[in-house]
Amino acid sequence: MKVVIQRVLEAKVEVEGKVTGQIGRGLLIFLGVGKDDDARTADRYIDKILKLRIFADDAGKTNLSLGDVKGEVLVVSQFTLYADCRKGNRPDFVNAGSAAKAKELYEYFLEQVKAQIGKVESGIFGAEMKVSLVNDGPFTIILDEGLVRN
Repeated sequence: MKVVIQRVLEAKVEVEGKVTGQIGRGLLIFLGVGKDDDARTADRYIDKILKLRIFADDAGKTNLSLGDVKGEVLVVSQFTLYADCRKGNRPDFVNAGSAAKAKELYEYFLEQVKAQIGKVESGIFGAEMKVSLVNDGPFTIILDEGLVRN
């Protein structure tokens, strides 16, 4: 998996002019599924994301997790995180998971996060989406293979 996490004050995703997901303070998560990913992979990422202490405490230090601040989550599927641009100028997506696998793991990811966090919203898998956000910081973290291990 590859995940881009943005700490936001608010974020929303629209499909065909309709809002499909909208949150206040929390995390906007762009989720890319790789060809070798499975539910265990997703579980490791979820565990890491929910434990990340990237929200400021009263002293201004990043000591608080999403749960500590009762933050919300917006998850957007994004296979383009697997773009390989090393050869030529046209991205190659050979390492991205198949659409069926990616959809299955995206839905699993949403289900598991919803079981642990109050408000979880999402885009629509495979749809053309418009994502808007007010970044908080900005504070952006990238997690990918090798960075999330048990």
